[in-house]
Amino acid sequence: MLKKEANQIVGGLSTPGKMPCYSINLPAAACITGQILARVPGTTCHGCYAMKGRYRFKTTKKAMARRLEALGDSRWVRAMVVLMKDRKYFRWHDSGDLQSAWHLARILEVCKLTPDTKHWLPTREAKLLALMDPDIIPKNLIIRLSATKVDGAPSQAWPWTSTVVMDCGTRTCPAPSQGGKCIDCRQCWDRTIPNVAYAKH
Repeated sequence: MLKKEANQIVGGLSTPGKMPCYSINLPAAACITGQILARVPGTTCHGCYAMKGRYRFKTTKKAMARRLEALGDSRWVRAMVVLMKDRKYFRWHDSGDLQSAWHLARILEVCKLTPDTKHWLPTREAKLLALMDPDIIPKNLIIRLSATKVDGAPSQAWPWTSTVVMDCGTRTCPAPSQGGKCIDCRQCWDRTIPNVAYAKH
């Protein structure tokens, strides 16, 4: 399979400006937990960045809807593996989240088949992770369970987490002081770092 065909199958990859790598995004409105939290002040999804700015452009919305529909394509795993060739890092879902246990299983398969790529999957779908043993996750993948409340404590239910803080002095993500970019930081992909604290944005 050529990359051109693979791109057509998965609906193309996204290119978030902050990231040092490609990603793939889905509509934030399709988030199972996130769409509920988005209506609750004080949660990390309230005022979601993926419901604003360029994510509201018609072309972006169409692309995300196309990627969501593509998840059901039987060729999706193979196509994603083709698109991972020569990529050192990959972030899953700069917008959107896991849709089901089946969706997660397909991502795990992609990661197993692309051992030379480091994958990072942020999620708020704690119920899906509760069904998993962290030890079965491919070593080139880190799944970070995101906190649901701003300034809330990291979850104790999963070994790798992320939090959102109002006080920039307590954040560990350097992006706000680097023009909003990762640059050479790779904390999010690092399994030796249990929690990454992001500034509220």
